[in-house]
Amino acid sequence: MTILIVVVALAVLIGLWWIAVYNSLISARNRVDESWSGIDVQLKRRHDLVPNLVETVKGYAAHEQTTLQEVTDARAQAMAATAPAEVGPAEARLGSALGGLRAVAEQYPDLRAAETFQQLMAQLSELEDEIQAARRIYNTNVEAHNTRAQTFPNSIVAGSRFPARQFFALDSPAERAVPQVGF
Repeated sequence: MTILIVVVALAVLIGLWWIAVYNSLISARNRVDESWSGIDVQLKRRHDLVPNLVETVKGYAAHEQTTLQEVTDARAQAMAATAPAEVGPAEARLGSALGGLRAVAEQYPDLRAAETFQQLMAQLSELEDEIQAARRIYNTNVEAHNTRAQTFPNSIVAGSRFPARQFFALDSPAERAVPQVGF
């Protein structure tokens, strides 16, 4: 009888452990999904801002069509990307194209002085900061999820139901480069 009680107690403990681990994995997965939606919201705001910025620049620098088209194409590619593996490179391309747009603006003092352009650039700068913050939160949650799912004995419960998530990383060397400042 004692052996039966010990076996039942062990089975109950293992069952409770299994439930606790499973619930913690679901919680970690949901935090990753929620933090990705935070990135998605910020990227949508960025994508909505880009056409206004392009139209403002068009009014001052109409002959810079190549740069403007590159920004428009990069925005379309970024909007079409869905998974972190696709979004990272697409957003890096958009960031690079926006850098080209900033360079065009440097060539036109009237454009730089335009209140609309200044407001749009301030909004873009603020959005870039918010995207960085959202990316940090997402990557922290991905790291926690992956660690929880891959460590033993949690990996037994996780199995293939909780696959590792991808970090949202910069793949573009241009995004990693230190900006040059000249006077």
